[in-house]
Amino acid sequence: MQPPRHQARRVRALSGALLTSLVALAALLTGASTSHADTTICEPFGSTTLQGRYVVQNNRWGTSQPQCITVTDSGFRVAQADGSVPTNGAPKSYPSVYNGCHYTNCSPGTRLPARLSSIADAPTSISYGYVGGDAAYNASYDIWLDPTPRTDGVNRTEIMIWFNKVGPIQPIGSQVGTASVGGRSWQVWSGSNGSNDVLSFVAPSAIDSWSFDAMDFVRQAVSRGLAQSDWYLTSVQAGFEPWRNGAGLAVNSFSSTVNLGGGTPGGPGTPTGPAACKVAYTTSVWQGGYTADVTLTNTGSSPVNGWKLAFTLPAGQTITSAWNAGISPSSGAVTAGNLAYNASLAPGGQVSFGFQASYSGSFAKPAAFSLNGTSCTTA
Repeated sequence: MQPPRHQARRVRALSGALLTSLVALAALLTGASTSHADTTICEPFGSTTLQGRYVVQNNRWGTSQPQCITVTDSGFRVAQADGSVPTNGAPKSYPSVYNGCHYTNCSPGTRLPARLSSIADAPTSISYGYVGGDAAYNASYDIWLDPTPRTDGVNRTEIMIWFNKVGPIQPIGSQVGTASVGGRSWQVWSGSNGSNDVLSFVAPSAIDSWSFDAMDFVRQAVSRGLAQSDWYLTSVQAGFEPWRNGAGLAVNSFSSTVNLGGGTPGGPGTPTGPAACKVAYTTSVWQGGYTADVTLTNTGSSPVNGWKLAFTLPAGQTITSAWNAGISPSSGAVTAGNLAYNASLAPGGQVSFGFQASYSGSFAKPAAFSLNGTSCTTA
């Protein structure tokens, strides 16, 4: 029997009210355990943890004007960024999120500092939110290296990856060339700020988000003589260096993992770096050109699963073709990487590849080689 229409409307109304109350109660109960109130930090060196894995820091040091950041569930945004500093000098701050140690403040459960030769890979991802207007800033991913496993103070070498550059600013030092790293092209700058060496990779156009292996950039520093395989990775950081304004800038998300291998006791993962390596480099030279045959030997006790051999071509040399390896860029600090069919290198095993190149001036051979961040001897 169907109820009269006015009773049916009342039944539906009561049912709707009851459902609304139940939904509200469920949201209240679940929200009590899962919601996260954003945290605002205005203290110059104030910080908090993110996701129980990373540290987010306000890090205002170049101006007395207020700066505040709001920490979200997945990153942070710059809520206030008053004042400005000259664009031909240092920035006013570096609000950032990091994995590792920064002036004795270490992120929860970090594996850093870690010796470079013990790191299999360091996968990471970052998503930025940018602003325009009258702001001047860079979006910078920083990698810090030091000969010792220090957790305090300034490290010896800083690698900066400029995802975006807004305003009349430039990296420390001068441009020394270009390079292909992680499948992208970069302007390469090198210099010193008086406290540490700085190697900067500047994107030709803005990159909003990217996932990559931070060790690809570390190997560039090693191949250029700005670090060694027995040095330590102490932190990886992502944020902004503002010179002028900057409110609204955001790190939407950040992740960083350091996978250990290569002989580290108890280190998880398959080793990708050998304990030792040897390179034989033979050439056939004629006026203005040459071919090079390279034999790489894993003299360590661990297998290599995916190899990258870094070396620097002397000035005036340019690679025109290669076989059994992919090589980029064509000049300067280059990296030869395995192809699909020759990626594995067993202990005592060898792999050979070669290339043809042109040269000007006097001919010379590369001075040093490094395999996955480990320096090699030469035969």
